[in-house]
Amino acid sequence: MIYIFGHKNPDTDSVAAAIALADFKNKTGVEAEARVLGPLNKETQYVLDYFGTVAPKLIEDVKPRLKDLNYDRVASIGPRQSLLSAYKIMEKNNIKTLPIVDEDNLLMGIVTMKDIAMWLIKGDFYYLRSTIANIAEDLEGRLLAGNAAAEVEGQISVISYYYDTVVRERIIRKDSIVIVGDRYEIIDYSIESGVKLLIVTGGKEIPVKYLEKARERQVPVLLVPKNTYAAAKQLNHCNYVSIIMKTKDLVKFTENEDLAEVKEELLIHRHSNYPVVTENNEYLGFVGRRHLLNPNRKKVILVDHNEYAQSVKGLALAEIVEVVDHHKIGDVSTSSPIIFRNLPVGSTCTIVFKLFKEEKVPLTRPIAGLLLAGILSDTLSLQSPTTTALDREAVQELQKIAQVDWQTFALEMFKAGTSLEGQNIAEIFYKDFKEFGVKNRKVGIGQVFTLDMENIFNRQAEFLDFIAQIHQQKDYLLTLLLVTDILRKGSYLFYKCNNGRLLANTFNKEVEQGVFIEGVVSRKKQVIPQVIEALNNLEM
Repeated sequence: MIYIFGHKNPDTDSVAAAIALADFKNKTGVEAEARVLGPLNKETQYVLDYFGTVAPKLIEDVKPRLKDLNYDRVASIGPRQSLLSAYKIMEKNNIKTLPIVDEDNLLMGIVTMKDIAMWLIKGDFYYLRSTIANIAEDLEGRLLAGNAAAEVEGQISVISYYYDTVVRERIIRKDSIVIVGDRYEIIDYSIESGVKLLIVTGGKEIPVKYLEKARERQVPVLLVPKNTYAAAKQLNHCNYVSIIMKTKDLVKFTENEDLAEVKEELLIHRHSNYPVVTENNEYLGFVGRRHLLNPNRKKVILVDHNEYAQSVKGLALAEIVEVVDHHKIGDVSTSSPIIFRNLPVGSTCTIVFKLFKEEKVPLTRPIAGLLLAGILSDTLSLQSPTTTALDREAVQELQKIAQVDWQTFALEMFKAGTSLEGQNIAEIFYKDFKEFGVKNRKVGIGQVFTLDMENIFNRQAEFLDFIAQIHQQKDYLLTLLLVTDILRKGSYLFYKCNNGRLLANTFNKEVEQGVFIEGVVSRKKQVIPQVIEALNNLEM
């Protein structure tokens, strides 16, 4: 799976490009999914609703997580399986640890080969709790009387005494699990005593009268081919595995845990394997140190940006396989060659549209509509100085597929998207905010497009206070908010700057708070390059 996403504070161009490129990839045989790095603005939501498209899911980071590893998918067993069956599974699959789960696959505990060995050395040799079915399977026996599904729990008695001694010393009781050969006096006495289970060794057939009596007294009888010594030795292995499973202080990890945090835990604990579970404790598998040596990195495609500061958390730990952008080349780097599609056009959606055309991949109406909206949004209805002939050609073709008049649609889209009603200062400021590095200094520039200028000027003092706070907190050289009036084709400036001449040199005029700069509508083409040039001139 490849995740495709735009920059932080997603706008219509980045979201539309991500959705359309994911559609393109899936149609050309590459599994991909569009994601977003933050909440959608009003304009973008309007576009998605207009063309009946579901919003991409949020992705908070692309750090490698436990679920990205090829950890061991060890089969689980239930708590009522026997120790011997657990051992056989471990031996067959060459594993040393088994997970114990309930009927809902929820992890109850684990058992290791060492746990089984220690039980056989130090366990209670005379205690047994298991199902008759377990005992019959492990001892390769045949049930002659009783219910295989029934559970038995009691003290193991291997009868090697004379009959008189057994009776006199009351060796056999109701809670006894008796192991005996073809000694019919002992067999009859055990049935009379109502023992929990009678195991007859040697494999010789038992007279019918004893079996009838056992069924009448509801005493289970199991005939096994092993001799008494072998059967007695192995009977202890028939206990439920839950008797020895570890449940306390169990070190386990959820599938969504950050690998860095998992590594820290592994430094503290020295076990070989650790259970992996879901957030609901559903068992998934086992992970060990060897799995962390070469972790799988998430594959991602960046659209409408190519800088770490504008992208998702953990991007440096992901595998960037492709970039589709129309901005300047940023600081993103890769360890191997990738597809890097960058064109000086007004919108990333124009580039994505070219991909569809080049590969002759058909466009559906919703995808064409999203691409159209992305271009119109980023070029301010083809009025921005970043607009190119390729953008205009794309709009003409896409409007036909999307079945809309692009000018009418653009006006409706901007009206829906530029309303500031119900938004606080921070929401407006960060609506489309980007941080840039300029000669080892940081510059923060936000831009908001609106037709509601009265709302802005009524709250001018609040905006200036907020800008001053951000400026100090982030240690910016320049903190600037461009409020772009689409109809007047220009922007109002609100700012905080450490150099009193920087903005004057940027716009070639004296700048005051709230000044209107005619013709400035593009942050990328009309502000950032000029800020860099003005800064260079001031330092000369």
